[in-house]
Amino acid sequence: MGGKKKGGAGHSFGRALIKDRFGRGKKTLNADSFLHTSDLADGYDWGRLNLQSVTEQSSFEEFLSTAELAGTEFTAEKLNVEFVPESRMVGTLTDEERSKIEKSHKEFKHFIKIPRRPEWDDKTTAEDLEAKERHNFLEWRRKLAELQEEHGLVLTPYEKNLGFWRQLWRVVERSDVLVQIVDARNPLLFYCEDLEKYSKEVDKNKTNLLLLNKSDLLTVQQRKYWAKYFDSRAITVAFYSAKQSEETIEEGNEDASETAEKEVEEEEEEEVEEEEADDDEWNSSDYETDEEEEVIGDVDDECPQFKNSSKLLTKEQLITLFKTIHGNNKRLSDELVTVGLVGYPNVGKSSTINTLLLNKKVSVSSTPGKTKHFQTLFVDKELMLCDCPGLVMPSFVFTKADLIIHGILPIDQMRDHRPPVNIICSQIPKHILEDQFSIMVTKPLEGEDPNRPPTADEFLNAYACSRGYMTANGQPDGSRAARVILKHYVNGRLLFCIAPPGVDQKKFHSFPPPEENRATKTFTPFENILLKVLLKEKNIFKN
Repeated sequence: MGGKKKGGAGHSFGRALIKDRFGRGKKTLNADSFLHTSDLADGYDWGRLNLQSVTEQSSFEEFLSTAELAGTEFTAEKLNVEFVPESRMVGTLTDEERSKIEKSHKEFKHFIKIPRRPEWDDKTTAEDLEAKERHNFLEWRRKLAELQEEHGLVLTPYEKNLGFWRQLWRVVERSDVLVQIVDARNPLLFYCEDLEKYSKEVDKNKTNLLLLNKSDLLTVQQRKYWAKYFDSRAITVAFYSAKQSEETIEEGNEDASETAEKEVEEEEEEEVEEEEADDDEWNSSDYETDEEEEVIGDVDDECPQFKNSSKLLTKEQLITLFKTIHGNNKRLSDELVTVGLVGYPNVGKSSTINTLLLNKKVSVSSTPGKTKHFQTLFVDKELMLCDCPGLVMPSFVFTKADLIIHGILPIDQMRDHRPPVNIICSQIPKHILEDQFSIMVTKPLEGEDPNRPPTADEFLNAYACSRGYMTANGQPDGSRAARVILKHYVNGRLLFCIAPPGVDQKKFHSFPPPEENRATKTFTPFENILLKVLLKEKNIFKN
């Protein structure tokens, strides 16, 4: 094969073009020359100027352009590196940081409000009302955004869709009694004080009630602490457990069905033995009615004295409370009492409605925002429930990880799993986590505090290894393990209850001490498991 030909007319022509463009006009002048010189970007270079119109810039581009116009020079800092040890609890706050944030929360508490519906009358058109609603809503969002940016405070991801707030306005206007359903493990996080003020602004005759759902997770003493706290703030509160009421109803239905089946079998045997059986001796409909009375109880029983009693109400007592709490105040309808139910997503609002109605009327889901529109449901002729879609209202939180562990943000959509798990490890003692999941977490290294809480990686590695959660590289899958742990925490399997203000947290929720014979249990640390696997592989290769 012949070699590549060099030269040629085309080659010389291209070289001539390059010389014409870059070679000429680039003469280097003597630096000592007295002539004034200036390099002009004309000729072929003129077409490469940045003549692009700039009408909008990002914050970073605007910062760079402003610095360039001001003549600011930047120098790279070398060796400015901060080493973060693995033992550091990422996402948790120190006592000083927490106290500082608490002071900021108290200082700017009056800024946390919900949007109001603008006033209107018969002369207001639909277009004007909608324009006012949008204007007020944008002003409300702007004030909250300024509060976050100027003071660095963390708020809940409050609802930014005006349509959901319109549903709330309608529920408040239609209701005689407005009930806020909150999680009993941390009521103040889900409680919106401004909602009570807004209901009184709409109508002074409206009654407000705070319903602490999932109260079966609290002890009697813990419920007394919260009842005393809300008494001091003149807030009417009731304790309820939708899950416990649902289990009681299911057990009663199962007992009733089993008893009915036994009666049917006995009746059939009697009919076989005695050819002439009296069909009127047993009436299935009457029997079911008796059983229902046995399950439901006496509805006419008086509800317990309601000055924030710490007693856990039953379904019948809660219905009686809804009917009587409004008293002799003026109602929207003389025939019945309308109770509006409002709450965050995933606090058990739909489950509460289903237990009150004895059957499933509202769909239940662990995903926040299952209910989209408000709906009215009749319990009986005297009571109607008005269910509002789940709304995340503005409230202060310490970190974004708190939103995940309390079920406000979806667990499956979290980006960093370490901060929320670190909070759990700081709240629940190490021996409780080990006993709960039958694992052994790695002990602190030499020189570290032996009583420090485990880090998220230490806890998740031990749990993932014991459950076989591994990545493609053979490493423990901490992300998958974190999702399981967080769902256990939200569902109450890992239990930690927040104390009311003024009460010692350790006194409010105390944990049992570690067992003395825990070291004799057949727990295996994560390192020992890996060591056994390596030794086993080594012995296989030797053989």
